[in-house]
Amino acid sequence: MSEGWEVVLHYAILKGGDLDNVGVVSTEIKRRLQEIGVEDDVIKKVSIICFEAEMNLASYADRGGHLKVEVKPNRVEVVVEDDGPGIEDVEKAMTPGYSTAPLWIRELGFGAGLGLPNIKEKSDVFHIESEMGKGTKIYSVVFRRKDAA
Repeated sequence: MSEGWEVVLHYAILKGGDLDNVGVVSTEIKRRLQEIGVEDDVIKKVSIICFEAEMNLASYADRGGHLKVEVKPNRVEVVVEDDGPGIEDVEKAMTPGYSTAPLWIRELGFGAGLGLPNIKEKSDVFHIESEMGKGTKIYSVVFRRKDAA
């Protein structure tokens, strides 16, 4: 595999509130990563990152968002962007158990406040930017080789 090799998987997620389809994108990404030979442990981490991102998009980003996965020889990068309401206190939102999920999400058994902490835990590199009224962007990297860090 040459150093410049990469595969870009890009998925538009256009509808907030659509919990019926949460998991469709992460399942498709998992399938595509398996097809191109990404390592199982990396696939597991990326699948969890993508699922948690899908859940957050469906729960909070009424105006939608998108998820992009780039597969490179030494890493998989995940970028999630939305134009949702933004996160008022990112530090608090990163605390396991802290949740601003609306009641309808909690009544369905979701919104336990573990999404962002799970994304960070599964990432080798994690960065989040959020601005109230403008949206949120998450950047996550999972390294493919132990020596890539």
